[in-house]
Amino acid sequence: MKKTDLKIAIAGNPNAGKTTVFNALTGTRQHVANYPGVTVEKKSGLLKYKDMQMEIVDLPGTYSLTAASEDERVARNYIIHEKPDVVVDVIDASNFERNAYLTSQLLELGVRLVVVLNMSDRAKSQGQILDIEMIKERLGCEVVETVGSRGVGIGELKDSIARAVNRNPKDVTLDYGEEFGAFVDEVTDSIAAMKGGVDYASKRWIATKLLEYDPQVVQKFTDTYRSLGTTIMNRVREIRKNVEGHHRASLDILFAERRYGFAAGLYREILRKEPSGHRHFSDSVDDLVTHRFIGIPLFLGLMYLVFYVTFTFAGLPMEWIENGVGWLGNLVATYWPGDGPIKSLVVDGAISGVGGVLVFLPNILLLFMCISILEDSGYMARVAFIMDKLMHKIGLHGKSFIPMVLGFGCSVPAIMATRTLENRRDRLTTMLIIPLMSCGAKLPIYTLFIPAFFPMAWRPRVLWLLYLTGVMLAILLIRILRSSMLKGESTPFVMELPPYRVPTLKGIIIHMWERSKLYLKKAGTIILAVSIVMWFLTSYPKPAEIPGAQEVRGTAIEYSFAGRIGHAMEPAIKPLGFDWRIGTALIGAMAAKEVFVSQLAIIFSLSGDESGISRLTEKLRKNYTPLIGICVMLFCLISFPCMATIVMTKRESGSWKWAIFQLVGLTMLAYLITLIVYQVGIRI
Repeated sequence: MKKTDLKIAIAGNPNAGKTTVFNALTGTRQHVANYPGVTVEKKSGLLKYKDMQMEIVDLPGTYSLTAASEDERVARNYIIHEKPDVVVDVIDASNFERNAYLTSQLLELGVRLVVVLNMSDRAKSQGQILDIEMIKERLGCEVVETVGSRGVGIGELKDSIARAVNRNPKDVTLDYGEEFGAFVDEVTDSIAAMKGGVDYASKRWIATKLLEYDPQVVQKFTDTYRSLGTTIMNRVREIRKNVEGHHRASLDILFAERRYGFAAGLYREILRKEPSGHRHFSDSVDDLVTHRFIGIPLFLGLMYLVFYVTFTFAGLPMEWIENGVGWLGNLVATYWPGDGPIKSLVVDGAISGVGGVLVFLPNILLLFMCISILEDSGYMARVAFIMDKLMHKIGLHGKSFIPMVLGFGCSVPAIMATRTLENRRDRLTTMLIIPLMSCGAKLPIYTLFIPAFFPMAWRPRVLWLLYLTGVMLAILLIRILRSSMLKGESTPFVMELPPYRVPTLKGIIIHMWERSKLYLKKAGTIILAVSIVMWFLTSYPKPAEIPGAQEVRGTAIEYSFAGRIGHAMEPAIKPLGFDWRIGTALIGAMAAKEVFVSQLAIIFSLSGDESGISRLTEKLRKNYTPLIGICVMLFCLISFPCMATIVMTKRESGSWKWAIFQLVGLTMLAYLITLIVYQVGIRI
């Protein structure tokens, strides 16, 4: 076997610390994409170890290889069809018995396996001692104890992966009992007797999946082997009918009971010391954070603290970036000869447009740092739990709140996260309202307008109220959708609460880097491209090119294409308190919300004003009232999502109908609410 280009898959239950182990192995040498043909996120990274170069793939968390959700199907299909050289099974050592169910299925697949007993410190703190040598003997594979969050055992894990590459997997046969075992053996022998055999998975594993009547495995088997496959499936259906008639339970449930029995038996065999019976720290904390009266106010208080940190500590680095952008613009303006259109494009279009967005990078970094801490600590799972009762009353369950929380970062991965919801109505409802969560792209708009009209003491409060407004509107829309066009019963909510963990500095930095990298990439591609287009629209035609234009009052930008579009929009948006400049900026915001800020920067720059966010803030304060500022932020919060979100809604829903409904519906709602707020506000 070659020592280069090895594929290593990391599998495991959700909350077992799988991604922490992945981060410890790959560091920042990782990237995110999608699996071909699906919208499930694929995280992979590189590990160079001795003479080996390995691609480490972090599979979606799964409890079983009996795939019920898209996440589980992707994890299973990757292991079966991509045939990784080694599968690293990350187990929560403090919950070995439950996690070992997946291990039993991986053993049946016949893969080269490395079992990682992660969070071993937590298991030991509970008084639980496992016999590592016994696990190795019973499973016939490498076994490593780790504390992924602190990097403990990662070196030994690398050694174990390297050894497993050249190790033949042990043939572990699960005991399904005399009756069921005979059926498994019969179907396995029939598969083995087929001409050419089966090359994509263990014959015994395929036999059990056929007997369980796994839809995907049955479909692939019958499509691949035609007549022979049909003959075997006829026998499988006969077996299922007889067994289910006798036991009054389906074979998949009966097989699952045997696998749980294997896991329980293995646990009893390798357990050297029972876990202590006293209450743990996490139980005491959960009494507080999941309390029916305290839980939600505590969450709101923590989010207020997040916004306070975002505003308070971002000021100085924002000033540094603004000064740097201003210095660069002045440098180019000073040394670029003449005053041609290319110079204006670079200074007023590219530098002013992109720089106007980059200034808010410290806010983005701080926001994602705080969200990362809340997620990695295990607190966000508790938020979904405490929101379950409220969500259930409006037609969903707490699990839908998880994509909504992800929407605070970006709507695109949040909509992708709805794939974990089993019910299509739940998925559609959740993805339609996700744009109401204030994503990172809206934060630059808020952090531009809030300082323009509110004193420092009020800034975190206003930001907190904006985020809260989005959530409350989302809840209202969920109620409307679930009682009308998406009426139906919601599925029951069963969620495992992960243990509390101390977030690691490395993990926080990786999360911050991933999000800031996407933000910078957008600034260097989409926002740059849109800024250039908008610069052209705001620069041409010149007043000198229009007969009689010089005799009419107004700035040059008002005669441009963008100015004309803005003036054409003005009668429709004037009842909201908006003028043609805000209307022009809203056009660019359809590509990406951040462009709203860069477009305003371009407009005021081309109007002869000094560039820079502080200058732009002063200009906003001079030209608009606090009421208009609130209305702009409200409209940007509620109205049309960015194009990437629209495309993702189409992909996840499978229809342009829902994407267009989302676009038009949210824009109409934004117009109505902003109209009411402005018209009532000017009369108070």
